[in-house]
Amino acid sequence: MVLGKVIGTLVATRKEPTLEGLKLLVVRACDVDGNPTGGIAIAADAVGAGVGEVVLYCAGSSARQTTATQNRPVDATIMAIVDEIAVGDERRFVKD
Repeated sequence: MVLGKVIGTLVATRKEPTLEGLKLLVVRACDVDGNPTGGIAIAADAVGAGVGEVVLYCAGSSARQTTATQNRPVDATIMAIVDEIAVGDERRFVKD
């Protein structure tokens, strides 16, 4: 699993038929403080995330293990919206 922040949406009017009905979001990997740490991924949204939210996403074959993405050609899936991150006794992120 990778921690990331949703930074945008992707709209594709022509796509593989098995992708119909999936919302695609642009996600940038981040650290527990929300600072960018890596590249950008296009992820299928399995949980109703939105722009600006901190999420957990998976990539590779794990991306096809959710109910929404099973047997679909996806390489990244958002599978959780983060409410809070604590490291030790310190809260590093709390959802607004």
